[in-house]
Amino acid sequence: MAASKAHNYDESKIKTLSPLEHIRVRTGMYIGRTGSGAHYDDGIYILVKEVIDNGIDEHIMGFGTRLDVTLDGADVMVRDFGRGIPHGKVIDCVSEINTGGKFNDDVFQFSVGMNGVGTKAVNALSDSFTVCSYRDGTFFEASFEQGKLVSEDKGKTEEPDGTLVCFTPDATIFKKFKFREEYLLRRLKFYTYLNPGLTVRFNGKRLEAKKGLLDLIVEESDSESIYPPLHYKSKDLEIALTHAQLYGEENWSFVNGQFTADGGTHLSAFREGILKGFNEFSKKKYDGDDVREGLIGAIAIRLKEPIFESQTKNKLGNSEIRSDLVNRVRDIVADLLHKNPKAAERAFLKIEETQKMRKEITAVKKMAREKSKAISIRIPQLKDCKVHLNKEKDTGHESTIFITEGQSAAGSMVSCRDPNTQAIFTLKGKPLNVAELKRDAIYKNDELYNLMQALRVEETVEHLRYQNVVLATDADVDGMHIRNLMITYFLRFFQPLVREGHLKILETPLFRVRNKKETLYCYSEEERVAALKQIRNPEITRFKGLGEISPKEFRAFISEGIRLTPVEIDDVNEVPKILKFYMGKNTPKRREYILDHLVVEEEAV
Repeated sequence: MAASKAHNYDESKIKTLSPLEHIRVRTGMYIGRTGSGAHYDDGIYILVKEVIDNGIDEHIMGFGTRLDVTLDGADVMVRDFGRGIPHGKVIDCVSEINTGGKFNDDVFQFSVGMNGVGTKAVNALSDSFTVCSYRDGTFFEASFEQGKLVSEDKGKTEEPDGTLVCFTPDATIFKKFKFREEYLLRRLKFYTYLNPGLTVRFNGKRLEAKKGLLDLIVEESDSESIYPPLHYKSKDLEIALTHAQLYGEENWSFVNGQFTADGGTHLSAFREGILKGFNEFSKKKYDGDDVREGLIGAIAIRLKEPIFESQTKNKLGNSEIRSDLVNRVRDIVADLLHKNPKAAERAFLKIEETQKMRKEITAVKKMAREKSKAISIRIPQLKDCKVHLNKEKDTGHESTIFITEGQSAAGSMVSCRDPNTQAIFTLKGKPLNVAELKRDAIYKNDELYNLMQALRVEETVEHLRYQNVVLATDADVDGMHIRNLMITYFLRFFQPLVREGHLKILETPLFRVRNKKETLYCYSEEERVAALKQIRNPEITRFKGLGEISPKEFRAFISEGIRLTPVEIDDVNEVPKILKFYMGKNTPKRREYILDHLVVEEEAV
């Protein structure tokens, strides 16, 4: 039977896109996720970064010690004081792919923008884009709309040399976007850490760092370091590190002034070099986890030909540099320890303490497993399902486990769940607050241990048995507290589970508004007010606990009509500080913050 015309595959179906069209159609290839600006790595921040990188490259080459960045709503302005783009090539440099000065080693030796795409993508993805180059008392200006040239101008000027770029992201591509000033501020701080001598002015704030990565480590350790940070800097390599009383490790890595959020070759070499440096100095063979527990470190390298794994430059892929970099870091760390004997003494006390703790945890693990086997071969709080997530086989993506509180809520869910794909884990009460506890707390607490085993994430999150880990708690103060305690548990010990989007919150209705003809479920006060306008002579029920909702009603809320809100991490590096402040032992500070920010709203009628 002949195929329909709609499915004919002939010459007419082949399309050739211009570079401008390709950027707008395949935006993710150039700037990663589009997003609304709620996340640190959303595309609108990559647009700003691409423009700023040009000014940073000028500074690196010795031209310009100042960068001005202004954010006004959706409008961004970046002014550098470098050499300015040669006037005859201004339009080409911001609109023609594979055009730029970064291909010339004589002009830019250590550049971030190596592929001639950066500002072209910004231009193509902006509703309006204007570039103005100032050189030797003259200027050349070009304005674009969605990447298409609309005007150009030139003349004399008294402005100092440099380049000004103003742009507004295209709202048809970045839906309902909004810049968060704190995200831009953090990016700009990274630039100052990596470029001592550079002053950045951002919306009235003056940013500079005279001691490079040392300032970064001092600020990030937040006075919790157990010894003054160790620091080394040369033309092409800079490292800084210290230890603090923290769980896990925190590292920052940079290439040619670019923050590589996903690390790469240089970060793995840095971590291995640190281990070898400590072992060489001590003449012992410590385990990597013992040396790096509580480590706060940063590495910045400069390469002539960096190879990034994506246009957003979040991960370095130059494998050929690894071996030499490991050896350099090893020698530098060993030398820094020799030159700072007091710091070395405190560092090894921390390492020995960690080593001892790991041995104790191993013993506690064994006891916990034996205890678990003695009680039951099954986890008593788990009502399991038949389908499970298998990442290797790419199956079980419909599997869900609900973590709920109390027997009444669990009873309603058990009776109306889908036993093939929906499991239920019942909490006995408020779980342990692990915000400032070490990992052995899991093995000493039956509930947290059983949950870890139910999820099968003890060794790695790669073995997770469910696609969705859903917190199903009551919509009252106690329920919110339990939810926060569980989020703390996952962020503290199983953060990859959250980063990969598995942890979610079940939204259940706060109100039922009904009469004899119609029933509406409302998830907020606003929905309740709207329902009251729609239904005449209604009966209103306020649901405070999951156990109050009948199994028949509940079925709709965990099947086709399920509402899940993902728990998302905007900035991984801020997690320890957030947990410490909101869930730690600093009760007076937290109480003061709550009172200062308390908002009392009158209940809607």
